[in-house]
Amino acid sequence: MSIRLLNGLSDIAGQYDALICDVWGVVHDGHHAHALACDALRRFRQEHGPVVLLTNAPRVPAAVREQFAAIGVPEDCYDSIVSSGGAARAELARRARVSAQPGAAVASGGAAQKKSLRLYYIGTDRDVSIFEGLDVTLTGLEEAEAVLCTGLRDDDSEAPADYGPELARIAARGLPMLCANPDLVVHRGVRLYWCAGALARDYAALGGPVIYYGKPHGPVYDMARAEVAALRKGVLAKRPLAIGDGMPTDIKGANAQGLDALFIADGIHGEEIEPYTEAHLTQLLAKNGLVATAALRSLKW
Repeated sequence: MSIRLLNGLSDIAGQYDALICDVWGVVHDGHHAHALACDALRRFRQEHGPVVLLTNAPRVPAAVREQFAAIGVPEDCYDSIVSSGGAARAELARRARVSAQPGAAVASGGAAQKKSLRLYYIGTDRDVSIFEGLDVTLTGLEEAEAVLCTGLRDDDSEAPADYGPELARIAARGLPMLCANPDLVVHRGVRLYWCAGALARDYAALGGPVIYYGKPHGPVYDMARAEVAALRKGVLAKRPLAIGDGMPTDIKGANAQGLDALFIADGIHGEEIEPYTEAHLTQLLAKNGLVATAALRSLKW
C-alpha cells in the first residue's frame, strides 16, 4: 500500500467521522502548542465529528488539560482526552482494591485486616497524580508488590543505562513493572528525552514482567473508541482516523486496530524521514511492518 502525501487534513477529512489523535509531537512540542494543528482539529470537529486525543502521557486526563492550559492548547480543538496515565491509574485502583480485601481477623478485636498496595515508584514528582488519592503506599524495593514507572526521575540528566543496576535488582525479585508510558523518546522543544518505555524495554530484556498502558496496546484504543461512542450519543464511529508521529506507537497501534492512519512525518524519527517522498515513506513504514494511508509533514487543515 503506497502512502499519499497530503496538502492538509482537509484533503481526506470528509472520509472520516471521528479522529483519534496523538498529542505530543502533533498538537504540541512540550513547550508550545502547534497552532495549525489545533486549527485543523477544530475544523474537523466543526465539520465532521468528534476529536479524541489519545496520549501516552503518564498523567491522568485532568493533569494533561492543565498542561494544555499552560502551553496554549485551546479547549475547543478537542472533545475528550484518553491517556496512558489514566489507564494505568485505573489498574492501580483495581490492584489497590484487591490488596485491601479483608484478611485474617485480628485477635484483639476480630476486626478484618486491611493493607495498602505497596508500590515502588520510578518517575518524577510531576506525575504523582497517577496514584494520588488511591490506597497506595510508596515503599522501598524489598517491601514492594509492584513497580510503577512513569519515566526517568531526572530526564534532563539521566539515561536508561543509569538504571541498569536498579532494574537488575527489581528483576531479581520478579516484580511486575506497570509502564505508564510505552514511548521510548519524546521531543520537548528541539531536544529528545527518554521515556518510561525505554526503562520497560531494558527491564523486559532482563526477564522482568512488564505491563504496558498506552499505544500501541489494544486496551487504550478500547477506551478511545468508548469515548468516541459516548460523544456520538452511543453510536460507534464507522470510520475513525488515527493520527500520530510515532511508528512503533501511533502507526503500529492503528494498524493493529484496523484504523486508517495519518502519519505526521516529522519529529522523533528525524533523518529517517528524508527524502520526504511517497516512495521513501512507504518503504520506511514497510521496513517496520507498517502501513499508513497518508502523510503530512505537520498537522494542518
